[in-house]
Amino acid sequence: MKVSFLHSPSPALAVMAVLLVLFSAHPALAKYAAIIVDADTGAVLHEVNADTRNYPASLTKMMTLYMTFEALGDGRFTLDQKLRASKRASNQAPSKLGLKKGQSITVRDAILALVTKSANDVATIIAESLGEDEANFARMMTRKAKEIGMSSTTFRNASGLPNRRQLSTARDLSVLARGLLTDHPEYYHFFSVQSFSHNGKTYKNHNKMLKTYSGADGIKTGYIRASGFNLAASAARYDRRLVGVVMGGLSAKSRNVHMAKLLDKGFRVIRSGVAMKDMGESQKQALLESKKKTQRATAAKAVKKAKAAWGIQVGAFSRYASAHLVASSAARRLPPSLLANAKVVVMPQKEENGMIYRARLIGLDKARARHVCEELKKDNFGCMAIPPKGKVSAALSAADRQTVRK
Repeated sequence: MKVSFLHSPSPALAVMAVLLVLFSAHPALAKYAAIIVDADTGAVLHEVNADTRNYPASLTKMMTLYMTFEALGDGRFTLDQKLRASKRASNQAPSKLGLKKGQSITVRDAILALVTKSANDVATIIAESLGEDEANFARMMTRKAKEIGMSSTTFRNASGLPNRRQLSTARDLSVLARGLLTDHPEYYHFFSVQSFSHNGKTYKNHNKMLKTYSGADGIKTGYIRASGFNLAASAARYDRRLVGVVMGGLSAKSRNVHMAKLLDKGFRVIRSGVAMKDMGESQKQALLESKKKTQRATAAKAVKKAKAAWGIQVGAFSRYASAHLVASSAARRLPPSLLANAKVVVMPQKEENGMIYRARLIGLDKARARHVCEELKKDNFGCMAIPPKGKVSAALSAADRQTVRK
């Protein structure tokens, strides 16, 4: 950028000119990057510039939400707890709810405001509530990022508003997306909410993939001028889940179309077992092992005429994918010796307001079912034991035939 003055600049103007030149040295749009990951195995199915450090923009809020879910898990927050807006929070740049100093918002609504409206004022409210001030909360975020394997990420704020030192990579953000799925499955359903109402206003989710891509149920969009259009997405099909990240898109629409193509390609790989060109040997092996695991699970027909006809339920959902995710996550939290031959199933049932999908593990005896619930409750899962009702085998067979529905 060329900076010129008609007259000799004052020292203050000279300093301003230097700062302007330094800032403009950063490109208007980040370098394109993308990654598609098998959410179950971590196998990378596709990657381009996955380790290039770019501005995460509002994908930052995924970590803010991760920290929020941790606080809910350890009792620092409750969903109905009210958080107050500070003057600094109220002064944040849009997108925001427009909360004034002293106004409050529940933690539940704060989560929804981040997911749908991507509200910067709410991100600061959460940061100040958990970290006393946003700078300290950003340091907490960065430490947590390192703990969960995001080795190339640094946070400087809770919202993703422009900061030249706030950087991440497509690979790191896919790790974060998977972390939200596996570490906090009981809260993942928030990411599928398509609209949110607060103080008489309704805000639609910026993530249009929820409507346009079959099986999509989260996660987050992001944009600042320096980042381009970013998207972290997750979708479940064929009883499998993929996580994708695209950074540096030229528009929201083209970014979404591109993500859909990458996910489609990833699901074809999952189904066929044919690896993409850029998959390494270790990634191919991980994919092969995952496929074998799925085949073994499918081949082992439910719990055949077993004495163990009890089960547990860990939630009921409006989407098959969400129910299967939570049930699978619950199963992964338990040692194989405790699960024995229990099987993850989703039990659909038509209600007045539409279909609901019950997330269950079936194939336990009475004592084991109660023990499993005790263990899951320690991890903050809702859980109840389900007694046999005489139609378990039929339900399990039906569950084997189900396809994932949006």
